[in-house]
Amino acid sequence: MTAGALAADLRTGAATSRDLTTRALDAAEASPLGAFLTVDREGALAAADAADAELSDGRDRGPLHGLPIAVKDNLCTRGLRTTCASRFLEGWVPPYDATVVTRLRAAGAVIVGKTNMDEFAMGSSNENSAFGPVRHPVDPERVPGGSSGGSAVAVAAGIVPLALGSDTGGSVRQPASLCGVVGLRPTYGRVSRSGLIAFASSLDQVGPVAADVAGAAALYDVVAGPDPLDSTCSDRPPAHASTAAATPGDAPVRVGLPAQYLEGLSGEARGVLDAALDVPGFEVVGVELPHTEYAVAAYYVLASAEASSNLARFDGIRYGRRVQRPGATLEDVYVESRTAGFGAEVQRRIMLGTFALSAGYYDAYYGKAERARRAVTADFEAAFAGVDVIASLTSPTTAFPLGARTADPLAMYLSDVFTIPASLAGLPSISVPVGVDGDGLPWGLQLTAPAFAEAPLFAAAARVEAAR
Repeated sequence: MTAGALAADLRTGAATSRDLTTRALDAAEASPLGAFLTVDREGALAAADAADAELSDGRDRGPLHGLPIAVKDNLCTRGLRTTCASRFLEGWVPPYDATVVTRLRAAGAVIVGKTNMDEFAMGSSNENSAFGPVRHPVDPERVPGGSSGGSAVAVAAGIVPLALGSDTGGSVRQPASLCGVVGLRPTYGRVSRSGLIAFASSLDQVGPVAADVAGAAALYDVVAGPDPLDSTCSDRPPAHASTAAATPGDAPVRVGLPAQYLEGLSGEARGVLDAALDVPGFEVVGVELPHTEYAVAAYYVLASAEASSNLARFDGIRYGRRVQRPGATLEDVYVESRTAGFGAEVQRRIMLGTFALSAGYYDAYYGKAERARRAVTADFEAAFAGVDVIASLTSPTTAFPLGARTADPLAMYLSDVFTIPASLAGLPSISVPVGVDGDGLPWGLQLTAPAFAEAPLFAAAARVEAAR
């Protein structure tokens, strides 16, 4: 059921928060899909009982009050382990909550557990978790997408109605597309990153995953907004997305369809895209994003460079996994702890990023990638002079088999070819399910809007959802 339907049941007395939470906890523990790394039965039931007591007393904290929700395991949760799906942080328990977690608790939401992910959010298939892959809810022999695969599967499988993920190059939108749910990457700086364990600080954003557009909007409304704990968080007050999603209207919307996003699409994929944009009031026009061809390469230079810097703090000394044999030097501890703690994909990106930042190569790689990023951003600015949103498929394919791309990192990286440009430009972008292929695997439509235009973006997404 959707978050809205469950919230209505709580307020009519058809269900209690304890009922919903117990059901979610049982489903999370019984599921064979690997969506959860930690389930907090004791804490969740206590929060559910508190939510029920408040509702009984007439104290309603809003649309999330009493609803079970899952949180990606790179968001810090006080007293509940946070691993980033890495052996390095296998037993780490944060002493504080991420800002978005604090806001969830203040809204009366019930956090049932932490979801599986690609290690340190580095991956597009959720096969890089140190604790095993997440499996697709339709076909368990396929990937759910990544890195927020656990959050997408938790919602798609009906375990919880809402979840939080993080999106660096597509890590909310791509698994949302592959699993048939709604996922939003907000404008960079729209949602606080305080307490989000950093992968690439200029790209990371926390975003909602939900069964429908209204649920995603309700979750976004709770977590969005200024935060003094994050210096990159905008002071600009957010618009009320739930109102836009509930009353999208029927005014004309100019939808830009970039020629560059159509290249190489299969006939089936192009048919899905055309059908998804057959929405009353949508006027589809061609636009050009000429620097799209540089986006993937620029992203992996920039993201890997920032990962190299951010993950330097994981050294086996201050916290996390330490490997220290008798007689080892300090350098030995660093090398052996990081070798044992980090998986292959994380090590690959750290090495790539370190190389890109090294003396003699900075200008050739990192500097050029930054220039490409500015060019991609300028393309969007020019395109939005004539359109309201820009459309594409979220992923060029539906879910692929487990193991199909693990031996070919480039093929894996190209899974995010449509999501990465908006990430580089810092723009809000949403994936909405728009049908299934012949095997019953979902397709997603991606809509991207100008910076801080989440409200009209949700309105457009609601119209796509209504027209399905």
